[in-house]
Amino acid sequence: MRALVIYESMFGNSAAVARSVAAGLAQACDVTLADVRDSPSLDGVDLLVLGGPTHAFGMSRPATRADAARQGTVRPGAQAAGIREFLDRAPRLAGLAVAAFDTRSNTPLPAGSAGRKAIRRLRGLGGRQVLEVESFRVESAQGPLVAGEEDRARVWGETLAATVRPSMAL
Repeated sequence: MRALVIYESMFGNSAAVARSVAAGLAQACDVTLADVRDSPSLDGVDLLVLGGPTHAFGMSRPATRADAARQGTVRPGAQAAGIREFLDRAPRLAGLAVAAFDTRSNTPLPAGSAGRKAIRRLRGLGGRQVLEVESFRVESAQGPLVAGEEDRARVWGETLAATVRPSMAL
């Protein structure tokens, strides 16, 4: 089974989560990890995992990425594109297994979820959701991840692989 994990990351937190998810998936899948800016192809993919930071209660937009850049040093090229733009140009998914995650502030206040918005769009493109969206917490907009979140992301990736693998045998 081929899995593709595509992530958007401004400060590196969503990238760290994506690496951990990919490591969990690698226990049972051939995994490719790709930054959304690289416009990865979906050819030959059995599972698509999409993740990124929550900005203004949902997926980032050019204006929210610019706001994030004003808050601190961002990864080179991070403002160029996000998962929203990837989804805007994505092809029909025709039953492709899909999952999503996000990173968001570790606050008791509602923060919204980029992952929930992304999975809705993935299903709208014909994707078949295989696991509930997962949110991973950061201490502040710039990070770091809350202690234990990278391990939790790896376990989520393992769970995702275990969930998808049996359905691929059908």
